[in-house]
Amino acid sequence: MRIVQEVITISTRGHNDIQDLTPEVERRLEASGLKEGQALVFVQGSTAGVTTMEYEPGLVRDLPELLEKLVPSNRSYHHDETWGDANGFSHLRASLLGPSLMVPFAGGRLQLGTWQQIVLVDFDNRPRSRNVLLQFVGE
Repeated sequence: MRIVQEVITISTRGHNDIQDLTPEVERRLEASGLKEGQALVFVQGSTAGVTTMEYEPGLVRDLPELLEKLVPSNRSYHHDETWGDANGFSHLRASLLGPSLMVPFAGGRLQLGTWQQIVLVDFDNRPRSRNVLLQFVGE
């Protein structure tokens, strides 16, 4: 068994910016030479999350609209009182989505469904530079 670790750095716009990570994760997996195992995708930071979705224009609009209903950005949160940065909503949204995802791979290919892509969602209230750690474990 081998472990290969990589870092992807992505500039985001914040405000529910959704970035498709799939092509870069696939490229890095291929470069690793590993054929069977698991790929961990983990975003560093407490105001972004990682998940899978069909990365198409309708859902790219629907997900932020759903999150706005669940965790509105136009109200005050206790976190905002503590730090004064008015991004309590982004921390809560990131907690709901989670910072990581594990995807199996076989034959050197991610085992994603036909319409399933790996995405990073940046919930912060400003543009950010995000580090996404990739860890491929396998043979």
